[in-house]
Amino acid sequence: MNAWGIVFLLSVLLTLAVSSTSQAFEWETTSPESQGLSSAKLEELVVGLKEHRTTTLMVIRHDRIVCEWYADGFSRTKPHYTASLAKALVGGVSLMVALSDGRIAPDDLASQYVPAWRDDPLKSKITIRHLATHYSGIEDAEQDGLPHGELPGWKGAFWRRDPNPLLTARDEAPVLWEPGTEAHYSNPGMGMLGYCVTAALQGTPETDIRTLLARRIMEPIGVPAGEWSMGYGKTYSLDGLQLCATWGGGGYSPNAVARVGRLMLRRGDWEGQQLVSPETVDLVTADAGMPPQNDEEYTSRRAGLCWWLNSDGALKHVPRDMFAGSGAGNQTLIVIPSLDLIVVRNGAALDPKGSWPGVEEHLLNPLMRAITDPPYPQSHLIRDVDFAPVEEIRREALGSDNWPVTWADDDALYTSYGDGWGFTPRTDAKLSLGLARITGGPRDFEGINLRAATAERVGQGPAGPKASGMLMVDGVLYMLVRNTGNSQLAWSRDHGNSWEWGFTFDESFGCPTFLNYGRDYAKARDEFVYIYSSDGPSAYEPYDQMVLARVPRGRLQDRAAYEFLVSVDERDAPRWTPDIQQRGPVFSFPGSCQRSEVVYVPGIRRYLMALGFDQQGGWGLFDAPEPWGPWTTALATRAWGLGQTHGYRLPAKWISDDGTTLHLVFSGRTHEDVEYDAFCVRRLQLSLFEPEQR
Repeated sequence: MNAWGIVFLLSVLLTLAVSSTSQAFEWETTSPESQGLSSAKLEELVVGLKEHRTTTLMVIRHDRIVCEWYADGFSRTKPHYTASLAKALVGGVSLMVALSDGRIAPDDLASQYVPAWRDDPLKSKITIRHLATHYSGIEDAEQDGLPHGELPGWKGAFWRRDPNPLLTARDEAPVLWEPGTEAHYSNPGMGMLGYCVTAALQGTPETDIRTLLARRIMEPIGVPAGEWSMGYGKTYSLDGLQLCATWGGGGYSPNAVARVGRLMLRRGDWEGQQLVSPETVDLVTADAGMPPQNDEEYTSRRAGLCWWLNSDGALKHVPRDMFAGSGAGNQTLIVIPSLDLIVVRNGAALDPKGSWPGVEEHLLNPLMRAITDPPYPQSHLIRDVDFAPVEEIRREALGSDNWPVTWADDDALYTSYGDGWGFTPRTDAKLSLGLARITGGPRDFEGINLRAATAERVGQGPAGPKASGMLMVDGVLYMLVRNTGNSQLAWSRDHGNSWEWGFTFDESFGCPTFLNYGRDYAKARDEFVYIYSSDGPSAYEPYDQMVLARVPRGRLQDRAAYEFLVSVDERDAPRWTPDIQQRGPVFSFPGSCQRSEVVYVPGIRRYLMALGFDQQGGWGLFDAPEPWGPWTTALATRAWGLGQTHGYRLPAKWISDDGTTLHLVFSGRTHEDVEYDAFCVRRLQLSLFEPEQR
């Protein structure tokens, strides 16, 4: 038996096995809090979506429905038109099955399946990957914003399906440029993807896409025939093939859409039956590697094979492993594997500015704010973190923020402020990078500005260099400065009066901070200095992970001396490399790693990381026995209660001997008529588990 015969036999066996298996899965509904979400925040989400013409909403976490709402006349099981969401549900899923069966491959030439294209100078170069990512160059059947029924020529014929839209797409839709070079959203191109998939199915039990989806996907995942339809309910004959529209014309219930999302989330597994291979699901939801898109509607949107991705972090507050299907009017399926989250939304367009701005502003960002659970298990040492009353917060240097801090050999704290004037007496000019020296304790401290022409910088926000990390080691004061093309190292040998500037990180490490041990680095575990950063070039975007570098304490100025954490083995031993390209995560929290501070607390023998998830008051406190982990969660919140706070610091000097009383330095915005754009100090108290409970 040849290879195709084996594939055919496996396909038959898989179809029979699946069709004979009873699929008894049903959704369960539970409280948001039980699945790590806030009821109040989800209610805010629903209220906002109601105001923006939403008709259906399902939010599913950990296989449980945690939020569900339907406008009058709609329900979980009533089909809703899909618009171009069909490109994922119909075109994408059918392609995925064909890929899993080995019937087709991403880089096959489409002309292998479309004989009419074999001699065309441009169409003969189109691949399956090009069609599935809108890089074929085939012109779309749109013009000047006209309704489809009013379009002239072949474009109107395509939408009127007169006489055969696939014939129109095959022969009349022109190719505008070299395939694979530029993005151009194309409904005819998606139709031709369906043509290719159908051609690849010949010789199998399911020779058309409608039958393929029914037998191989929809029946096995428990979607009744009355809850889904596709292809405008029609079939078109062409070249001996029975073709269906894959670009639109679908009607799927929210239940049906969510079940497809669940299948994708579970990498092709449905209640123990592998309907498609895990590798194929990974393939279609991975970045397809096409050039940056220039199509105005889809700028900054990365593509998998028929799925839209966030692999470039364009949706700043959303994990990068998100994949989605989307259609006109924001008919949307969103899957975020790292959060075990599925979202289905139907209705009218959320925002006239465009498809994705509306989804981001009115659906995704509010949903991310509703997630409350942390990325690591509860600390085995720290039971609770309690804060002093708000009225006890001391606020100085109003109008200045940032405040990385280190404990120096002269017993003072040295820090840097941004976008302000520092302590009184204030500087005449507003600085993006200014320096200060602080003496005394957390309640009676005094701050004075240090004037250093070789360090001070100007420029508001991202336009101005700002310190992200401070450290004194062996009498030398070091500063890591962001917004300089990733970040740059500077140092002072005279306690901040004059500065020298060194190398710049050329990859990652856009917002680095030092691990601070005690006074003048006196409590260090070894002869290395450790540097943490979110894994990206910017201090203004949340990334999926934190990275870690180390350097001998006497060689900080030598970029060649730096090593980067690759991984930690099962014995919690770190592996290092001098090649930054091989770096791995020291800490992971998708879409929530932004600005950080790390300090060693001798009294409890723990490393504490204060990590800002965003600049909206979301942050966490995580502890570990070693600089590289393993991490556990002492505190994690999406809304601290003080508005838009950021920049959480833990001065080593202001930690009690037993390690349970610390003082948090932070900044923010005006909240409830109180200005937190300042050097804000708030006491925090750690309550520890009893030894026998740890």
